[in-house]
Amino acid sequence: MSQSLSSNSHSGSIVAPVAIPVSALVPWAIFTILLSLLLLYFVGAEQGATSLISGHEVHEFVHDGRHLLGFPCH
Repeated sequence: MSQSLSSNSHSGSIVAPVAIPVSALVPWAIFTILLSLLLLYFVGAEQGATSLISGHEVHEFVHDGRHLLGFPCH
């Protein structure tokens, strides 16, 4: 009654990782940085002197995030 321990293993081939060129990552890095800066603007500066959107909807939506990141709002 000996059962092989390798019955669940693959055929023994080793899969090599695929190299991703840096030039393929640059557009995604730029997009991520711009999106992060836009998010930081809405959390930190919206409803201030440089407000783009009138009203308090954005302020209330990101209110807890402002406190979490240390931005004053009261």
